[in-house]
Amino acid sequence: MLEWKIIEHCSPTLAGLKTANIFNYRFSSTDSLLEEIQAENQKLNQKGVFIEVLKIKDTQVLLYVYRKKRLESDLKKDEVKTLLFRYGYKSEEMENCLLELKTRLSESNDFPHEIGLFLSYPLEDVIGFIEQEGKNYKCRGLWKVYCNECETIKLFARFKKCTAVYRKLFTNGRSITQLTVAA
Repeated sequence: MLEWKIIEHCSPTLAGLKTANIFNYRFSSTDSLLEEIQAENQKLNQKGVFIEVLKIKDTQVLLYVYRKKRLESDLKKDEVKTLLFRYGYKSEEMENCLLELKTRLSESNDFPHEIGLFLSYPLEDVIGFIEQEGKNYKCRGLWKVYCNECETIKLFARFKKCTAVYRKLFTNGRSITQLTVAA
């Protein structure tokens, strides 16, 4: 079940087109959830992809599937560091930033606006969302777009096509390991 959800929601990350994706996943027991995550991490970590729990509420978990080296690189960009520091992040180190993100998620029912930086959303769109309070966007897909509308529409189409191809391949017997591009 978890593998299908990863394919459904994270194919662009598995394919190396995107740094990360998040999705909600329902579970029946915490122990079985942690076993599932551990089993998937054993398969995916060798390809540079990691699964981490961002937040648990009742029988639902917010899972973060990401490419570790790419996230480290994304978070070290000067403009990204500046925005994260402005929002109270005290370190540019990936592990510390993820801990801060988890804290922010646990303290609120809303997503912190800077979460887009952890999902490889363009910085201009994250800033646009913050400044425009989620309004006045040019278009929307995986995120609300404030800049480079034409390029982003093409990118959304690539993500959608990737997901469709991965669904089909997985349904036809390809394993999640086979579908994950090595970092």
